[in-house]
Amino acid sequence: MDNDVSAGSSTTTVAGRLALGITLLAFGLGHTDVIDGVTAANAVTLAHYVGGVALFLIGLLAFRDRDTGHGTAFAALGALWFTWAVSAGDQVSDNAAGLFLLLFALVALTLTLGAAGSGVLDQGTYGLFFVSLVLLAISVLAGGDALGKVGGWFAVAAGAVAWYAATAALAHWPTTVPRRTWGRRVTA
Repeated sequence: MDNDVSAGSSTTTVAGRLALGITLLAFGLGHTDVIDGVTAANAVTLAHYVGGVALFLIGLLAFRDRDTGHGTAFAALGALWFTWAVSAGDQVSDNAAGLFLLLFALVALTLTLGAAGSGVLDQGTYGLFFVSLVLLAISVLAGGDALGKVGGWFAVAAGAVAWYAATAALAHWPTTVPRRTWGRRVTA
């Protein structure tokens, strides 16, 4: 197959990418303030059930299918989304919230580095999410709203990449850009 559609259990991988994509889109859009009256707090229920519970269960199913890369990613992210959602209403200091985002960012960085063999879309999703979390953490710790909005846009981009990866796997769309050999003349 020439489309380079990602390996792994297609059912769990697609479902996990969709759950992560939807959660990231809602979370990110809530931080951007681009939709009037929609904040990150509005993403809590979705993050709790789709990003937390469903993603964690999908991770367990991926482990059952011996897909340790996606199993680790989905179970870890599911647990973190669940934790974020259940603690979102609690009064915590900005330092505690910033620390949680930084720890969450370390998980995203580990997933980015670990997804090197999984494909550019998985690595892109986790990498964009990592940048988002770092920007959001800095925003919370420094009290700057502008960085939080930029972090929200990175989360939106990560969600869009995850959504595309799931759709590409289902629709058998290409997930790589054809490579051209530079400096060589190609003749037909």
